[in-house]
Amino acid sequence: MTSHTRAYAAEFLGTAILTLLVSLSLVRTLLVPTPIIAGLTLGMIVFAFGPVSGAHVNPAVTLSLLSIKKITPRDAGYYILAQIGGALLAMLLTFALTGMIPALYPKDAVDLHTLQVVLAEAFGAFVFVSGICAVVYGKVKPEFGGFVVGGSLLMGILLASGISNGVLNPAVALGIGSLSVSYVVGPILGGAAAAWMYRWIIK
Repeated sequence: MTSHTRAYAAEFLGTAILTLLVSLSLVRTLLVPTPIIAGLTLGMIVFAFGPVSGAHVNPAVTLSLLSIKKITPRDAGYYILAQIGGALLAMLLTFALTGMIPALYPKDAVDLHTLQVVLAEAFGAFVFVSGICAVVYGKVKPEFGGFVVGGSLLMGILLASGISNGVLNPAVALGIGSLSVSYVVGPILGGAAAAWMYRWIIK
């Protein structure tokens, strides 16, 4: 296998693991809340797959890093395809194991304007991708990368969860049966803003 193929496989598997655990935590009441499960799982994925693919496991992260030229357009396209595939696999596994799909719809479908949900997802993703950029730009020692990225995701989810449920990941949104414009546009805008802001600050 080429290094590119291994990277795409890592994105597929990492996204599947993250989406599956988030999905199962939503379908079944677990001892640990979903935001903590998401943060811990992503931290593990960064330690396991970061050296192979960078462990984006999120189209919004991939597009944010593409916007600052930290990944090529070709690789970004394949990363996103792999992430979508991993999310769909997680959806199938969740249904096979539980007979259910979470269908965690954004609250804009009920009582809030879509703009509010987009902004909540954007602010959460801004915090999340800021932590990722600290790792990408070498401001964090590699042995602490998983803690920083996982912790940044947790912080971003907590920031957004009161309004938008804090998904922050279009692939996960797809995998939990909750894909919406808000869950795609918000994380992409917030993540790209964080990437550009971080690059400007450190340079």
